[in-house]
Amino acid sequence: MLKYPVVLTPDDDGTLLVTCPDLPEVTTFGTDEADALAHGADAVATALKGRITARQPTPSPGAPTGHAVALSALTALKLELYRAMQDSGIRKADLVRRLQVHPPQVDRLLDLDHESHLDQIEAALAACGREIVVTTQAA
Repeated sequence: MLKYPVVLTPDDDGTLLVTCPDLPEVTTFGTDEADALAHGADAVATALKGRITARQPTPSPGAPTGHAVALSALTALKLELYRAMQDSGIRKADLVRRLQVHPPQVDRLLDLDHESHLDQIEAALAACGREIVVTTQAA
């Protein structure tokens, strides 16, 4: 699971301003800590979606500094697929050919809102020369 550090700063109107050092475009707020973290998670996901759409790099989370927002395991795998494609110079069209699928299927694999099947992401990562390694740790 990927956890992006966020900074919660009290604002003049009693709300908490949320920013993310790894994603400067993330700026949101919440009425309390739980609300701020929930909005922060949405803002981080939205920023990452925007970067994928614009074909920009998606940074790995920085070192934890206090508060953090976690992305789902599926979202983390989709980000890893996107990064693998970027690192290897593999375009969507290349992945379509390697997987022998239709272009919308690859688009869905990179859509952070789409509930893709794990076996499809695993196949796409394999086509990029990557494999999924699973570990767990104490919460």
